Amino acid sequence: MAKIKRMEVIRGVYWVEVPEADLYMLCGCPEDAVKHLMQRRLIVPTERDGARFETGPNAILLSDVALQNGKFCNLAEFPVLQMLYRQGMIIPGHPNNKGEKPLLLGSREQVKSQMEYIYRGNYGLISKDEMLEAGVKPEWADELMRMKLKFAFGKILETEELLDHLFVEEAEVEIKNGVTIKRTRTNVFQVSYQGEVVTIDLTVIRGRNDRSAYPLGFKSINRDYFSVIHSGQGDGWDVNRPCMASVIVFQGKIYLIDAGPNISYTLTALGIGVNEIEGIFHTHCHDDHFAGMTSLMRTDHRIKYFATPLVRASVFKKLSALLSTDEDVIPSYFDVVNLNFDEWNDIDGLEVRPIMSPHPVETSSFFFRTFWEGKHLTYAHLADIASIDVLKGMITDDDTAPGISQATFDNTCKEYLTEADLKKVDIGGGMIHGEALDFESDMSGKIVLAHRADPLTNKQKEIGSSAMFGVVDALVPDETDNLRRFSFEFLRDYFPNMEPRYLRTLLNHPIVEFTPGSIILRKGRSIEDVYLVITGTVEKIRSEDDVYNVIPAGGMIGEYSGLHGKPSASTYRTVSYVRALKLTQDSYLGFIRQNGLEDEIKRLLEYREALEQTWLFGETISPPVQNKIAKSMKMREYDQAGILLEDVPADSIFIVNSGEIERVFDGEVIETLGRKSVFGEEQVLLGRPTEFEFRTAGPCRIYEVPGDALVGIPIVMWKLLETFELRSAAHSGPFIKAALPAQWDPDAAARHASPPADRATASL
Repeated sequence: MAKIKRMEVIRGVYWVEVPEADLYMLCGCPEDAVKHLMQRRLIVPTERDGARFETGPNAILLSDVALQNGKFCNLAEFPVLQMLYRQGMIIPGHPNNKGEKPLLLGSREQVKSQMEYIYRGNYGLISKDEMLEAGVKPEWADELMRMKLKFAFGKILETEELLDHLFVEEAEVEIKNGVTIKRTRTNVFQVSYQGEVVTIDLTVIRGRNDRSAYPLGFKSINRDYFSVIHSGQGDGWDVNRPCMASVIVFQGKIYLIDAGPNISYTLTALGIGVNEIEGIFHTHCHDDHFAGMTSLMRTDHRIKYFATPLVRASVFKKLSALLSTDEDVIPSYFDVVNLNFDEWNDIDGLEVRPIMSPHPVETSSFFFRTFWEGKHLTYAHLADIASIDVLKGMITDDDTAPGISQATFDNTCKEYLTEADLKKVDIGGGMIHGEALDFESDMSGKIVLAHRADPLTNKQKEIGSSAMFGVVDALVPDETDNLRRFSFEFLRDYFPNMEPRYLRTLLNHPIVEFTPGSIILRKGRSIEDVYLVITGTVEKIRSEDDVYNVIPAGGMIGEYSGLHGKPSASTYRTVSYVRALKLTQDSYLGFIRQNGLEDEIKRLLEYREALEQTWLFGETISPPVQNKIAKSMKMREYDQAGILLEDVPADSIFIVNSGEIERVFDGEVIETLGRKSVFGEEQVLLGRPTEFEFRTAGPCRIYEVPGDALVGIPIVMWKLLETFELRSAAHSGPFIKAALPAQWDPDAAARHASPPADRATASL
């Protein structure tokens, strides 16, 4: 019988157990890893000595590469919480508390990054000074710190007091009880015990890869004047539903409340493309409300980030810890909009009022309203609130003791019960979540109960409603035909110098809807119609060239082949419900020729086709942004091998169009780049010349794209960062260390991961 058991949980995630050595290891921990373990029955309820608890891992092997396929690969917060509390490893007197701590193992950089990320996810802002920097008044900062200490049972714990860690570098090391591990190459490890060896590969292949623990049905959602889409009712442990969240539609625009795990899968199921998102309202930084932030950084524009400065400060500190980068870099991916606590903030006609919600980290609940037919219509979103009984136990008259004042308690209870037309409340229970009974006297028009994995009790059913995924509460329906308005705006962006009367000619075509999985245009077929995608997402597939692109709202389908009079070179297939403006080919060609655009459009389309064939530019970039990049591109041709690329600018990236380029350090070829490969990413990211040399391996052509053309395109910068991180992990050594900025230095990361003793924090 084998002593080591190895099981693939999902792609890039494995379970390894050695029962004789009491080792149960989760290898790779992306979003919702705990839910996947529950689904595979690797975490199950059990009972011992009268105590009920869960089984599960006692160690986590981290990916060498923090970002793969555009998502975080290392999100250990919830697996650690499961070990500490649901397994009972930290609970005094628990039969599963054996004096051992959860173990994180992996590269020094990733372990230190995770220690800091878990620390921030546990405590948020960790000192009065940090709160003052976020603009909090001194007297309020004092009370917030007292509240944190009360949630922490008055005790400040460093991350090292909660977790053990083990660095896996070049040499083989012992995990525990004779089980050893060594890295054979980037993200590939061998685990050995008493002569048995298993190999673990944590690499996630690029491409569409939504690794959700639960299936979601597809929905066709209207773009209303003011409505709420119930996109999540569960919690971080619910294996059947997304975590508590909502989507607000206002005047046809899409706003998110929080970004939990697998947010891209949720949006796809709702027929919402990430480029359609106007902004996100953020309540707090716990992973079940935070883990999807990377998906919002994968757009061709900066999504608006709405939060109070207090909440934003804690979120950005946690995000920068995950990325091992400076906090000041984060706003380059988001358009930050500050909200004031306890005030109605006007967001283009949608008013929002954040209130402070008692929680271990900085948290705000939101009230949204709009004026319609003589009155305000209001939606309240109360995520991660503490119950009235818990708050009562926190009241103290001592201004220096952990807890809250009577005034804070009274005001919080009053805010909880503020009437709204629609209210969603957290009823997760326990120490840091709400209770349904607290809303028994609430006079709101409709109460939706959320943030709970277990079925509602009969008493809870008397108080509030359930909401299935994708259910819509329309407070004000749309009567203005928002889809036509969006179509006009997309056309105006695509043809910025065109008079509106010409655009209205195109606009006077039918809007059609496609169901998920429909082929809009098949490879090899002649073009009869050109489609402008208005909502939803379309995939572009050409398998023989390994081309897979994602066409967002605002994208064109069939334009390139139609203008060249050729059959379609690719297949276009809907991922979600899709609405599109259907333009006959004759009408579209007539429009282009009538306005003298044929030569310019064809030139840009050829460059755009080259961009779309690359991973870097082939996803979620709308035609206007593609045109901007295409206009800046230059072609460089080389006729033989051995030519050093000495004449290339130090602030550009390069795409190999044909042939091969060698990446060289200290005379050694460390990588050969073929067609569609990109190089020069460190120049744009770090703002200084590269430490490498590049030379031709034969005749080749490359495209040069100036770095200035990429500013304000988050998905491109994000993919450059992922490329840089992957190459850094794959080619560790002195040449990489020389290229890294200070924030990537493992010693600097280590300094951040060892907080000073006077930090006031709260417990997990």
